[in-house]
Amino acid sequence: MSSLITPGLVSLDTDLGTDRAGVIRYLASRVVESGRATDVEALFADAWKRESQTDTGIPGGIAIPHCRSSAVTEPTLAMARPAPAVDFGAPDGPADLIFFIAAPDGADQAHLTLLSKLARSLIKPEFVGALRSAKTPDDIVRLVDEAVADGPAAPTAGAASTVASAAAPVAAPAAHADRPVLVAVTACPTGIAHTYMAADALVAAADRAGVTLHVETQGSSGAKPLDPALIAAASAVIFAVDVDVRDKGRFAGKPVVQSPVKRGIDAPDTMIAEAIAAASNPNAARVADTGQASASAGGGVDEHIGLKLKRWLLTGVSYMIPFVAGGGLLIALGFLLGGYDITDNAADIIVNNTLWNLPAGGAATYFGAVFFMIGAASMGFLVPALAGYIAYAIADRPGIAPGFVAGAVALLMNAGFIGGLVGGLLAGAIAYWIGRIDVPRWLRSLMPVVIIPLFASIGASGLMIVLLGGPIATLMGGLNDWLSGLTGVSAILLGVILGTMMCLDLGGPVNKVAYAFAVAGLAAGSIDNQAPWNIMAAVMAAGMVPPLAMALATVLDRKLFSPIERENGKAAWLLGAAFISEGAIPFAAADPLRVIPAGILGGATTGAIIMAADVTSQAPHGGLFVFFAIGNLTMFVVAILVGMVISALTVIALKRWTTKTPVAAVEPARGPVAA
Repeated sequence: MSSLITPGLVSLDTDLGTDRAGVIRYLASRVVESGRATDVEALFADAWKRESQTDTGIPGGIAIPHCRSSAVTEPTLAMARPAPAVDFGAPDGPADLIFFIAAPDGADQAHLTLLSKLARSLIKPEFVGALRSAKTPDDIVRLVDEAVADGPAAPTAGAASTVASAAAPVAAPAAHADRPVLVAVTACPTGIAHTYMAADALVAAADRAGVTLHVETQGSSGAKPLDPALIAAASAVIFAVDVDVRDKGRFAGKPVVQSPVKRGIDAPDTMIAEAIAAASNPNAARVADTGQASASAGGGVDEHIGLKLKRWLLTGVSYMIPFVAGGGLLIALGFLLGGYDITDNAADIIVNNTLWNLPAGGAATYFGAVFFMIGAASMGFLVPALAGYIAYAIADRPGIAPGFVAGAVALLMNAGFIGGLVGGLLAGAIAYWIGRIDVPRWLRSLMPVVIIPLFASIGASGLMIVLLGGPIATLMGGLNDWLSGLTGVSAILLGVILGTMMCLDLGGPVNKVAYAFAVAGLAAGSIDNQAPWNIMAAVMAAGMVPPLAMALATVLDRKLFSPIERENGKAAWLLGAAFISEGAIPFAAADPLRVIPAGILGGATTGAIIMAADVTSQAPHGGLFVFFAIGNLTMFVVAILVGMVISALTVIALKRWTTKTPVAAVEPARGPVAA
């Protein structure tokens, strides 16, 4: 097995600037230069996506940016000891030791185990001290090789605390039998670094607090589930996770403390104290019998209500989109084959005809009716799915049935997607509250399958019928009338706003809000009310502009872009045509103050043209590849081309005539990337 790190992957006491994106790109370029990855920008994009989810700085002046990437050909470490230190979001300040972990998508378990062992070694003071005092890259390589060759990194805790993983299977404690017992699960999206560092940090904190902690690491190098006897003996459970806990039902009924995995590294003593307090608190949140946390903090104790609400709503939208995507495209195909009057007689055509007894319009009319009816059936699930999965995001599986019922009632009351939003929130809140009730053990098995669905459905749907459905239906009617009546300046202004939102953060929260607004209203569109289809067209067209504009800019003025950016521009043509706004992210990450304003200017223009020209889209995604679902396709293309040209020329002008870092600084072979 080849070494994870070589002297050529080590940079000591180098000025890398103060921009963490630049540092990550620099380390990615070192990996590519070493022959262990194929594409700097692809590797950087994957690493930056992970960095955007959670800061990778940890206490002690350390940062561990990491990712899995298809661009990586061999598991690799690149290490930098920058001067000055670079801020990676750690609570105690910037990092002067940075390890970049790059793993292939299909890395073998042996390599992943070595990577996780290195990450765990980084919480050992003696190892970190040796890294800081090393004189040469060869010294760093020797230290790392010794760390990963010494066997599983032992947690700095007493014998009574254990970490369960494929590399370090759980063992019963040999001493301190009188200590309180806790169990924990740690997991992060990539499962390489934070998963194991959080486990060891929690074990060390438990030992300091005088309790026994058994941790199950659900990471990339494998996991050994905790012994059921240990779980049964535990007085509380800690979930330090950024992803779902596998088989959470094992912990049913246990008091639970849940936070992001990084908090297990940054504040392990606090989490242990919270778990000890929860163990003696009869009102503490507990893991539900469904295998889901019925009353946990969801996204973590530091997630305020605004973030929770956004997460709940976007969860509902994400589960709803497949119904909209399939249904919208099928309806569009139905119109294409059967004509717009297929809405009036599709059911009769299907009932009265078969493949062997075609209607007067022939096979096109028959299949148009088939596609339309299937699409309409799919779109009929839009509001119930939205409500059901909003409730699921709040209360997990017990919330799904009440949410779907509340969504169906919203349709019955003509309350539309706003009714679905409200019904889903109500159903989730009621199911969540019922799930927190402490009931006798003999009744717990009935809670998720009978009691919670029954009473949450009655409560949420009852409120919708008796109190809320009517006012929401009135509000929906007013909203539809307003959208249908938008003409001239009002419609153009809405297009400008939507276009701006789509280009502001390229797939981020603002972009998602605009997209969710368009998708949620799509089902309300019809031949007589095409305003929701106009909004969908404006959102999709504007979202296509940034990647297409960056692709065009790399062609119009190649000298302003590095060779890597020019290569990335080739891919951006296809990404933009398919409505993947993220195709512009590599450009925006390298030069946000020029790329993002240019994208906004072009996207806002495109949105305005779409609304002014009454362009429609019945498909929520696909870009030019769903041309058959676009109404007034010519103006759709014209609007995109105009916005693309405006953005491309703007970014070229900004790069030419405003102060900027020379392009050579971002080329992999020229050293570190400047901020």
